[in-house]
Amino acid sequence: RYVVERELGRGGMGVVWLAHRSLGDARQAVALKQIGQHAWSDEDRRRFERERRILAGLDHPNIAALVDGGEDARGAPYIATQYVDGIRIDAWVRAERRSARQIVQLFRQVVSAVAHAHARLVVHRDLKPANILVGNTGIPKLLDFGISRALEEDAVTRDGPSQMTLRYAAPEQVASEGAVGGVGVDVYALGAILYELLAQMSP
Repeated sequence: RYVVERELGRGGMGVVWLAHRSLGDARQAVALKQIGQHAWSDEDRRRFERERRILAGLDHPNIAALVDGGEDARGAPYIATQYVDGIRIDAWVRAERRSARQIVQLFRQVVSAVAHAHARLVVHRDLKPANILVGNTGIPKLLDFGISRALEEDAVTRDGPSQMTLRYAAPEQVASEGAVGGVGVDVYALGAILYELLAQMSP
């Protein structure tokens, strides 16, 4: 149902494409996420299913919404989310030399999105500037719940250093090789990101 236009990015396991589908006389752009490898494991599939299930339960103006999900012609799972035409939050801050007040006002919206997820017992676990895009309307959107975890469910995602970004990982995450998944890890990451945006250096 989708026409792929170009690659937007890729990570340890997945690749994200800019794609579109036609809905009658309308054209909808989406960010289409697929498993990057030619072969995938049962764990990879469960991870994608979990991400889709988590996104389906989140409804917030600062979270890129789930649009669709399913399997491609190879039988590989995919997730389609709202496409955000924007730039990373740290690039947004540098582009216009934003004031501290502007940065904090924008960041409050990001915190609101994370609080919305936490209220639904979802921990993102990989908050970083690359996962927060600011659109051309000035609204930030939180992306990539690929290693997120619903606290009432058992973990299916492999824990370990490869599943977190060390620069924004909480000390307890690093000490336990990523096994800790409580809301505190997101709060730490938010603090680290905000510090960087305001001080232009890592804490």
